[in-house]
Amino acid sequence: MADTQADPAAQPELMDEDEPFFSNLDLFLFSLIAGLIVYWLIFRKKAEPIPEFKKLESTEHGKNIVVFYGSQTGTAEEFANRLAKDAHRYGMKGMSADPEEYDLSELSRLTEIENSIAIFCMATYGEGDPTDNAQDFYDWLHEGDADFSGVKYTVFALGNKTYEHYNAMGKYVDQRLAELGAQRIFDLGMGDDDGNLEEDFVSWREQFWPAVCEHFGVEATGEESSIRQYELKVHSDLNMNKIYTGELGRLKSFENQKPPFDSKNPFLAPVTVNRKLNKAGDRHLMHLELDITGSKIRYESGDHVAVYPINDSVIVNRIGDLLGVDLDTVISLNNLDEESNKKHPFPCPTTYRTALTHYLDITNPPRTNVLYELAQYATEPKDQENMRKMASSSAEGKALYQSWVLDSCRNILAILEDFPSLRPPIDHLCELLPRLQARYYSIASSSKVHPNSIHICAVVVEYKTKTGRVNKGVATNWLKNKMPADNGHKATVPMYIRKSQFRLPFKSSNPVIMIGPGTGIAPFMGFVQERGWLKEQGKDVGETVLYYGCRYKNEDFLYQEELEEFEKTGVLTALNVAFSRDQAEKVYVQHLLKKNKEAVWRLVHTDNAHIYICGDARYMARDVQNAFYEIAEELGGMSRAQAVDYIKKLMTKGRYSQDVWS
Repeated sequence: MADTQADPAAQPELMDEDEPFFSNLDLFLFSLIAGLIVYWLIFRKKAEPIPEFKKLESTEHGKNIVVFYGSQTGTAEEFANRLAKDAHRYGMKGMSADPEEYDLSELSRLTEIENSIAIFCMATYGEGDPTDNAQDFYDWLHEGDADFSGVKYTVFALGNKTYEHYNAMGKYVDQRLAELGAQRIFDLGMGDDDGNLEEDFVSWREQFWPAVCEHFGVEATGEESSIRQYELKVHSDLNMNKIYTGELGRLKSFENQKPPFDSKNPFLAPVTVNRKLNKAGDRHLMHLELDITGSKIRYESGDHVAVYPINDSVIVNRIGDLLGVDLDTVISLNNLDEESNKKHPFPCPTTYRTALTHYLDITNPPRTNVLYELAQYATEPKDQENMRKMASSSAEGKALYQSWVLDSCRNILAILEDFPSLRPPIDHLCELLPRLQARYYSIASSSKVHPNSIHICAVVVEYKTKTGRVNKGVATNWLKNKMPADNGHKATVPMYIRKSQFRLPFKSSNPVIMIGPGTGIAPFMGFVQERGWLKEQGKDVGETVLYYGCRYKNEDFLYQEELEEFEKTGVLTALNVAFSRDQAEKVYVQHLLKKNKEAVWRLVHTDNAHIYICGDARYMARDVQNAFYEIAEELGGMSRAQAVDYIKKLMTKGRYSQDVWS
């Protein structure tokens, strides 16, 4: 998801006289980009020129490691960058690449480059889906029959074990490339975000590089020193109109908004409603409404809205103070590899303040590579030793990273505070930190009823860490403070829509069973509004059954008035609510499902009902699935294996859908 930023003023390159004008990789990349430009000219509507393709003369000499990434939240892209950087330590030349920007049918040309490998860091999104930037690549692999004989490859998959389709995209790419004749030179790596994704990646990478060296008969250069990818340029007299102030793609795109709106060109939606949903308790659950009038944005019930938050100014200022930096210095970080497609790590020129506020993730615990690279700046040997240890592959180092960084939820500020001798140059810190990512929320409205408005239902994240610090969720705390205009100044949220497979049945007469405790109610508010609208249109609407859960009836029963009204008017056939803490023993949605097993089984087995689950993946979704297994066993006379197969078939037919997170 993190955007690359092209350099608008492409510098002409200098060439050695005895160097061939085009190397094999030049032709390879030229073909890739040319193919895409042809596609662009033929199939795209008139749109902004895409800066990535301006630089056709880009000559990438001798790159033999190409790391493609399928990334939704930036992690796969981060891993791809790390692998490309690693290549230099092994005497090779690497580059990371977004598959969206290349014509991958040219991949077979890699065989013309000595000791070349294509590495794929592929994340799985949602229900076994490819990430947005890998969708075309997936479709092309699925439908195409390219010959990749001689192409050497490996795949590292990123996923989460709590999801049904664990690492589906990585597994598919690994298998499909082999089917197309490519040669797997190292086993598929499996990263599990429910466990420790960083450790999975580091362990895989440690075995991968020696295997590559052995395969090609090359030796590691032993360069374990820090390798800078970007150089700092400080601007003293730059026109203010040339400086990025938070835009993601086009300069001044927030002042001069032009559709179509997407991840690189979000729409600034004014907040028209921001109200607290819960009546009591120590949490803050909120309902927001974003106005999309005039934006040409369309959405369907079940889609996600992505918002780009900004970091807390208190944390930004504290980092500036600790590092003794004027945050309003205007800078550019320019890629030292002039042939790289990625000119800057974030939009440049900009200020350190803008970078730390809009572009960089300063609240998540940093990954081990960040600790490793920053360690050199700790003046206290003990601090340096501990940082290097946490970034090492030793059991002791991994355990220390797990407890001191991950379990203690230390972000970069906490690390700077707790290692007083660590005062790195701020430009190197900005180079190493990952990009701040968009946050996704299930839309809590129907476009049939609210065509110009998108509703969000969210809980404000705030918790105390083991070190006694209070950590706050970036997006929810930022949204909490977005109050509708009261002084003529509009509070706006940069947003775009991500299409989803979470859809009401095509035939409105099909019954629906919706299960969504807590903020998992969000998409079902849209579903119920839509079923009500369909009824008003005189359509035949099947039974609409909701299973909702919260802690206490008088505290956090979200949308109580609306839901009870829907039940009264018959839009909701049945409203089943589990109040988990209103009695001695806990009652959850899965208990109510089993209590109503006959009605549930009739709807599913006889009446062709569609089942929808939204909310927590780790416990709730699994417990609900087990409840369905038990109902199928008991009322369908099945064994557990048959019940599991029965639910799997419902999933395949699109009758058992999940919109879950962990």
